[in-house]
Amino acid sequence: MTQNIFALNKIGGHLKSGLLPMATLLLVIFMVLPLPTILLDIGFITNIMISLAILMVALNAKKPLDFSSFPTVLLFATLLRLGLNVASTRVVLMEGHAGGESAGQIIEAFGGLLLGGNYVVGIFVFCIVMIINLIVITKGAGRVSEVSARFTLDALPGKQMAIDADLNAGLIAPEEAKERRSEVATEADFYGSMDGASKFVKGDAVAGVLILAVNIIGGIILGLTTHGLSFGEAASTYSMLAIGDALVAQVPALVLSIAAAAIVTRVSSAQNLADQVTGQFSSGAAWVPVAVILTILGILPGMPHVIVLSAAAVAGGLAIYLIRKPKPVDTVVEPVKEKNAEQIDWEDVSEKARLGIEIGYGLVPLVEDRKGAPLMKRITGIRRQISKELGFVIPLVRIKDDLSLEPNGYRIMMGGMVLGEDTVWPNDFIALDDGHVDSVIEGRPCKDPTFGMDAIWISAGKKSQAIAEGYTVVDAPTVIATHLNDVVRRNAAQLFGMDEAQKLLDFLKESSPQLVDSLTPQPLSLYAITAICRDLLADKVPVKDFQQICLAMLEASSMHTDTPHMVDAIRQKIGNLIVQTMVPISLPLPVVTLDAELESLLVKALKLGEEANYPIEPQLAQKIIEAVDEAARGLPLESQSVALITSPIVRRPLGALLKQRFPDLTVLSYQELPDDKSIEVLTKIGVPQSSQTMAITDANQF
Repeated sequence: MTQNIFALNKIGGHLKSGLLPMATLLLVIFMVLPLPTILLDIGFITNIMISLAILMVALNAKKPLDFSSFPTVLLFATLLRLGLNVASTRVVLMEGHAGGESAGQIIEAFGGLLLGGNYVVGIFVFCIVMIINLIVITKGAGRVSEVSARFTLDALPGKQMAIDADLNAGLIAPEEAKERRSEVATEADFYGSMDGASKFVKGDAVAGVLILAVNIIGGIILGLTTHGLSFGEAASTYSMLAIGDALVAQVPALVLSIAAAAIVTRVSSAQNLADQVTGQFSSGAAWVPVAVILTILGILPGMPHVIVLSAAAVAGGLAIYLIRKPKPVDTVVEPVKEKNAEQIDWEDVSEKARLGIEIGYGLVPLVEDRKGAPLMKRITGIRRQISKELGFVIPLVRIKDDLSLEPNGYRIMMGGMVLGEDTVWPNDFIALDDGHVDSVIEGRPCKDPTFGMDAIWISAGKKSQAIAEGYTVVDAPTVIATHLNDVVRRNAAQLFGMDEAQKLLDFLKESSPQLVDSLTPQPLSLYAITAICRDLLADKVPVKDFQQICLAMLEASSMHTDTPHMVDAIRQKIGNLIVQTMVPISLPLPVVTLDAELESLLVKALKLGEEANYPIEPQLAQKIIEAVDEAARGLPLESQSVALITSPIVRRPLGALLKQRFPDLTVLSYQELPDDKSIEVLTKIGVPQSSQTMAITDANQF
């Protein structure tokens, strides 16, 4: 039984998919082959039925996109009508001399019964129908379609930006954002298509006039020359058939024009057109003046008092009914079930957003749409820039208010961990003192949350004065965004997971499928690849050139099995990528080196304590930090990207030691320097002899 149902569904699917091509083929047959009158009658009734169905669907659509196939449907309906016109013209000209029934019962009915047998009346009726269709409805609908298409295309960038802002704010999910973007694009395509589809209706109306003229003139000529009819007989016979044929075609055309006008003038609503119109006309106060005016007209001399006063009574009764009618409740609010105080859900203990900013209520204007949401725009730009530099997509930053914070306080969160917090004033500016200011400006002293520089919060009126004094002036959204930028860059490794690694592999597989297949799942699993990428990101090495990194992974996996040693081997293969993130290719790399005796001491200590978590003796570590700090103070201010060069065995533990105290210092091994890269040695770092002796003694006792 189930197999039979499945087979029937499959057959139904094939029939449905083949229906449109079959209908198109029938249109061609109508135009080429002569048809019997019974098929013409069936075709005309089918045309009327389809037109009425299209009108009903258009009137019941809640928004224009609910009938997004309308332009294409309008095209095929017009082609069907033109095909029937061609077939009926052939029948009228060939068989019209025999009388009305020779062209089919539908044409005879429209030509005889509706017009009373008077073809002159028929011509005037047809002209009126054409004027209504062509000049009034079709022209108006075409103009509305043109303006709607233009405004929709102009508003497209703004709608896309609004979707991005909601997505960055965490107000909508990525799936909903994708659906809304698709709807916006479909809306633009729909109105553009409707602008062109309106030309079909206009062309069809013009074709109807020409076909009528051809049928009348051709019929008279054939009646006089071929069938021996007099001019009056030929004119009467063929004119009645031609007008009947034209009206049969133009009535569905008029219905389709009304449907097109209803679609393009439709305003999106949760109700269909009938409910929307009746709902908006259900105001009793609007019907009171109607009843009063009709009453005044009804009592004027010469007016049909019974008809007008009856209409006034209907309007008055409708007004009384609507005024007394109780107003319906728009929405039914279901009572919210109170949560059991002892019940704890997963939502209470989990944080769905990986990145978030919590703000006090005083900072809410920074994310309001009516004020331009300046913070959202800056965060979007930062996410895009960091994603390009690091090589993977930074997750969404969700912003929410927290009443437990100070009004102007904010907190940067990663999962459930606070990575940064400070206070800003949304209407003021922060003036940063970079050491070149001429005088101190009045304001609230503070420290810049990102760089730790001395700064002052000033009012907007003092901005120009601060700039003239040499301060660097930025607004509150920029302060928060810059702080977020610093936090994200320092914690990029925590944002990179197995999903990001899989997406990088999927993207690389499109261009290098053999490389990906040779790398994973053997010799490296997805987890191992993720761990390697996280280690690289922790060392500020981007994964942007993922193909070169994968080649290095493949080679390193043949020599090592543990992640730390593989990472060291990979770094040696991608040294050019590491160096290019520090200085341009045309400039030398500024470096700091270790004293030869200090480096030898560290190598000996590390070889003895190779398996220890902290292989560098604490007192020696403190001396090294002090020496690096002293050397850093002596460096020129323009040396922003400085690398500490050491041996490969020392690089990892020394980098871990200096990372917290000097986060911007990059520790490189000699083997990671490209052969063609020039370097500039700025200074050497050493420690006192007493510290060296102590460290060697402790290392021997380890």
